[in-house]
Amino acid sequence: MAKDLTVSEVERQNILNNRFAVDEIQKAAEIETIDFKGKRVLLKEQVAEFFEVNTRTIERYIESNNTELSKNGYEVVKGKTLQELKLAIKDQFGADINVGTKTTVLGIFDFRAFLNIAMLITESERARLLRQTILDIVIDTINKRSGGGTRYVNQRDEDFIISYFHEENYRKEFTDSLKNCVAMGNFKYPLYTDKIYVSVFKENAQEYRKILKLQEKDHVRDTFYSEILDLIASYEYGFAKVLESAFKKQGRMLKIHEVDALFAEFEAQPHWKPFVESARYKMASRDLAFRDALHKQLTEYITPVQAAEFERFIGEKSKELGERLQEAKEVFKRLKERE
Repeated sequence: MAKDLTVSEVERQNILNNRFAVDEIQKAAEIETIDFKGKRVLLKEQVAEFFEVNTRTIERYIESNNTELSKNGYEVVKGKTLQELKLAIKDQFGADINVGTKTTVLGIFDFRAFLNIAMLITESERARLLRQTILDIVIDTINKRSGGGTRYVNQRDEDFIISYFHEENYRKEFTDSLKNCVAMGNFKYPLYTDKIYVSVFKENAQEYRKILKLQEKDHVRDTFYSEILDLIASYEYGFAKVLESAFKKQGRMLKIHEVDALFAEFEAQPHWKPFVESARYKMASRDLAFRDALHKQLTEYITPVQAAEFERFIGEKSKELGERLQEAKEVFKRLKERE
């Protein structure tokens, strides 16, 4: 999916919150910086020189994007901190960088802020080329850290296995209730599964498969995040009980129009709203950041993925499903030995 970083703050923030990608970009860029208090920083003049624009252009972007740049590492230093910075510059660059003895305030960019402004500047060819490099490195980094592909990045979450197994049990309750309570052929299973999917994330299974470019052999639920599995399990178990109650009350198998009416009433219950909205935010935002997949029906729910989310799915604590299963197997084995 083509991305224009100059117009999408969400896309910019997803990159800047991904420390693994930022580290790789920093290695590849090899930009001359000032070592200051454990960080690599650049002055406004250095940034302007790199992008081959005048300092007024940089000032204009700072003025119009100050909030975004400030939260990503741009800061104005003065007083004692400024004096320490001047000494650091003198020690490292001598007369090559002249701050000026009368300068009382100075704006500095750390590497994240430098990348941030690179994703904003439209007048610079160097900025355009750097943006392309950034996108390439981000994709490569996520693919590499997720084991070669992002289709099953959800399974690297330590919560996935428990949610998956619990959902399987509740799924059985749901299909058994459809089997025993609803007068309809096998079509009822995909029909009411799709109703749940549409209620939760506004897409049926086929639409979801298309967005994630799943192959025929791929199972939709294998790609769901743990929170989505938990919510779907709640829907399935809850609606199973609704069907069983209506079946007992009627004393006969339920007809399709009756089941449809029951589901409409069930999904309209107000307690679902916060859970459904949370699930939509997670699916829409994570899939855009990790899978480069856009759920158009959920566009309004897209927000930047926080740094902790990158740690959770591609960080040191994330693992391949096989490793998770082996750990779970060992735990079950130890518990059995204690019996």
